[in-house]
Amino acid sequence: MKLPTNVKVVSEFKAFLLKQNALALAIGVVIGAAVGKVVSGIVDDLIMPIVGTLLPGGEWRNAQFTLSGTNAIKYGDMLGRLIDFSIVALVIFFIVKLFVKEALAAPTKTCPQCQETIPAAATRCRACTQPV
Repeated sequence: MKLPTNVKVVSEFKAFLLKQNALALAIGVVIGAAVGKVVSGIVDDLIMPIVGTLLPGGEWRNAQFTLSGTNAIKYGDMLGRLIDFSIVALVIFFIVKLFVKEALAAPTKTCPQCQETIPAAATRCRACTQPV
């Protein structure tokens, strides 16, 4: 039985999504964007107002060295971006540390004959074939 063209295209597209991990990548991008918004909200609404009160002058992000005319080195903006990046990196570090466990890495041992790293459950070395 020959499938209609549109059903065939749909099934091929479904197979492509599952085979190429495109669906997992798309889900990761969507979740990443949502987490990015949450982290930005934490930085902008919770942490940066506290940092702003600790630094002299309320508009510290507008601080600059005027060179000539309209040319200026905007060190306040750069400092703000560095602080934002540091806070975002720290929050992401803690999120990854919270959700990704060390148990994901398979335990290993070293072969006493050739010093090759092998799985802990192995009974024979895959490099030198000696029993371990």
